[in-house]
Amino acid sequence: MTAARITVNGKEAPLSPAAPHTTTLDFLRERGLTGTKEGCAEGECGACSVLVARPGVDKPTDWVAVNACLVPAAALDGQEIITSEGLATAGEPGTPPTLHPVQEEMAVRGGSQCGYCTPGFICSMAAEYYRPDRCAHAGSADSSESTEGIDAEHGPNGFDLHALSGNLCRCTGYRPIRDAAFAVGTPTDEDRLAQRREQSPPAPVATRYTQGDRAFLRPGTLADVLRLLRERPDAVVVAGSTDWGVEVNIRSRRADCVVAVDRLAELRELRVASDHVEIGAALTLTEIERRLDGRIPLLGELFPQFASRLIRNSATLGGNLGTGSPIGDSPPALLALDASVVLADADGERVVPLSDYFTGYRQSVRRPGELIRSVRIPLPLSPIVAFHKIAKRRFDDISSVAVAFALDIEDGLVRKARIGLGGVAATPIRALAVETALEGRPWAPETVEAAAQALRAQGTPMNDHRASAAYRSAMLGQSLLKLYAQTTEGVSS
Repeated sequence: MTAARITVNGKEAPLSPAAPHTTTLDFLRERGLTGTKEGCAEGECGACSVLVARPGVDKPTDWVAVNACLVPAAALDGQEIITSEGLATAGEPGTPPTLHPVQEEMAVRGGSQCGYCTPGFICSMAAEYYRPDRCAHAGSADSSESTEGIDAEHGPNGFDLHALSGNLCRCTGYRPIRDAAFAVGTPTDEDRLAQRREQSPPAPVATRYTQGDRAFLRPGTLADVLRLLRERPDAVVVAGSTDWGVEVNIRSRRADCVVAVDRLAELRELRVASDHVEIGAALTLTEIERRLDGRIPLLGELFPQFASRLIRNSATLGGNLGTGSPIGDSPPALLALDASVVLADADGERVVPLSDYFTGYRQSVRRPGELIRSVRIPLPLSPIVAFHKIAKRRFDDISSVAVAFALDIEDGLVRKARIGLGGVAATPIRALAVETALEGRPWAPETVEAAAQALRAQGTPMNDHRASAAYRSAMLGQSLLKLYAQTTEGVSS
């Protein structure tokens, strides 16, 4: 096993002497790459954004923006990253480097004010710049045209502003940043980072990085992981580290043993069978979104509302379910989809319906030494679905209430109803009483009003800084009324 090292801006950098819990942000700054900033240490501001070479969907490699403040540097052993400093092209000795097109547009359009957030914005913008399927809209290909795109969130150059949803500008300079995003063109054939997409990303390497009595381990196979977890049931299992990274930064949590599973091939499969879809627990939400390409519409509604693109580039379904949080966004949707989790340990596997998985606040049926291998969604899917997230901000926020619906309605009757709820109990729950109140009855105002009343009584909502119990209950009922209005819009009674 070779010494741990990361390729940073084309040069190898040894991980030592960093501690196993050292974040990529601190690792980079200690090496003089101070463009990577710490703003929130929670993955909410994007000042720490860097690019990582990951397996691509449309090309061998995608440049993916991630929060360096959350990812342990040891998790990038053997991997390749680019910081804001590495985007520019070095010139001849004694001459300044040539700015990257994204940097150039940000400069000429006044996208940098105090400058603190700018490197993070540039890295997130560069990831979108290199997205292989980004293309100019018909009739608007000239980047010099008006920045008024096809809509407020998509530019004429195909730039999706949601790529910047995890980046915060404290100077409120969003308009010039948007102008810069909508002005960038497409990479040239000579662009070295565009050329890099045609080559495979670095293969995952087995990592055993220790310092004193603490270790960061990345076993090479799932079998190795399961044997290790049997020996070390106290180990912290991480994938995207979007939850554990916050614990390390904000609560100063340290673990004697951290086990990374994010690059395990066995946990990164997505299979579509005749009767189900199986999603590997270590696939990132962005990878799932792009590989499914709308195949599961309810997840298609969920993903844009799940945190930010920066977080979705690292977060996994396995991690979101593994934390057992009652306000995680994926459990309500997966409950409505009748999903199950496949749990694995050294003795084998078992399949547990998600409705039976949660047992209490951040508790589940998962045993010591067991991990989530995949999520299984049965087919066929219900045709009427919706995901309603109630939060203080439209995007990149924690939900006060999350409601997911999946309904089968035939000849005006509700044949099947599945409703998943988050934020109204100690665990994500199914609204069983409401499902019963709907099934077998007409999809009509009287049925919906009665079911909405029953939905308001579901769970045990609490008062906290995000919302009152009364507000949460009201939003539950309103959510069903909204769904009914959406499904009957334009249909005469």
